[in-house]
Amino acid sequence: MADFSGDTLITYVVKSILIIVFLLTSVLIAIWFERKVIGRMQERPGPNVHGPFGLLQSLFDAMKLLIKEDITVKGADKFLYILAPMISVFCSLLVFAVIPLGPEVAIPFTDIVTPLQLTDFPVATLYILACASVGVYGIVLGGWSSGSTYPLLGSVRSTAQVISYELAMGLSLVSVFIMAGSMSTSQIVSSQDTMWWLFPLFPAFIIYVISMMGEVNRLPFDLPEAEGELVSGYMTEYSSMKFAWFFLAEYINMLNVSAVATTLFLGGYHAPWPISQINDGMFDQGWWGLLWFVLKMWAFMFFFVWVRGTLVRFRYDQFMIFGWKVLIPAALGWIFILTAFRGIQEFGNVDARPALFTVAAIAAVLLVITLIVDQRQAKRAAQAAPPPGTPQPQEAFDAFEHGYPVPPLPGQQLPPSPRAARRTAQAPTAQLEPQREEDGDDR
Repeated sequence: MADFSGDTLITYVVKSILIIVFLLTSVLIAIWFERKVIGRMQERPGPNVHGPFGLLQSLFDAMKLLIKEDITVKGADKFLYILAPMISVFCSLLVFAVIPLGPEVAIPFTDIVTPLQLTDFPVATLYILACASVGVYGIVLGGWSSGSTYPLLGSVRSTAQVISYELAMGLSLVSVFIMAGSMSTSQIVSSQDTMWWLFPLFPAFIIYVISMMGEVNRLPFDLPEAEGELVSGYMTEYSSMKFAWFFLAEYINMLNVSAVATTLFLGGYHAPWPISQINDGMFDQGWWGLLWFVLKMWAFMFFFVWVRGTLVRFRYDQFMIFGWKVLIPAALGWIFILTAFRGIQEFGNVDARPALFTVAAIAAVLLVITLIVDQRQAKRAAQAAPPPGTPQPQEAFDAFEHGYPVPPLPGQQLPPSPRAARRTAQAPTAQLEPQREEDGDDR
């Protein structure tokens, strides 16, 4: 583990303040970065007015939320209504306490040598999962205390989402624990001196990447917010700075899961392979580690934005089926395979790494083949489809075919309801009765 014996109380306080400043600054940059990247993807400029390249847009947005009127819903539980966003922000700020941002460095103009990490302990990774689990209480209490239907639905969705995708996330991290032999973040980084765990644990890495998007409520997993269904989900009744706290917690959580992925799978602060061999690892020491860590973390942030600008939101039943029937069984199967290889290596005195690399390579090849096949099938379907404007034949449509009611697509029609059939059957009788009365009046 990292050596913190030379740190004093002042050192810990300074590190804590610097971590908070780093996170708040990163959030402002992330908001601008997301708008710019999505604007580029959609062929529009994005923020370009306030400051050079629109860099001050995020700052002005934060000032706007700060001075807006703070409205409290009359029917809300005021204590929990105010406490909920505080819980979310506080728990999101705790994660970076155990993230190693770099190796031991010498502080300029002083004789202090300290790791670029606030603290560490043998179960630091479990501490990260615990912070993420407690943070969801802010979302649940925010939705429930608002006293409104849409926030309540959003908070219930968030509870189901966290239970589903934290299981898959935790199982994917077990693979790293098995290979590294520790749950300490600094020891996990040290175990990747020669090889990043991304390569032998590629299936676990894919499961983690999918789970982390579900964990932070980002598209295509933003069911707790779902503007098209729930207005804004659990944040519907919040305004001003209380809304900004939820917004801040979401972006800090994006940074958190990106930092965890960097630490556990991408070697942490270690330089990439060709650069790490230059001048006996000169670029893999000291303050260079902070640069590599930040670059890797922002690569994941770009991935978040890329996915948001590319994919659409899942339907809720698809979302739950994917978590419980795909991710969790896949994670359990991979742990079983990895444990078998690890046992052979430890107790059979056999180097199982080639076989493990082979399994990971086969999984990667199967994933690529699946993507290619799906792309070709979609291309064939697009070629076989009639040109736009062609009238589509009407076909019967069963809304409950897959167990979840869905509206019909263009060209489909719902089958007639039994009530409509009864009305049609009774229509001739209803038309004859007035005629008989009129005949009786004539007589």
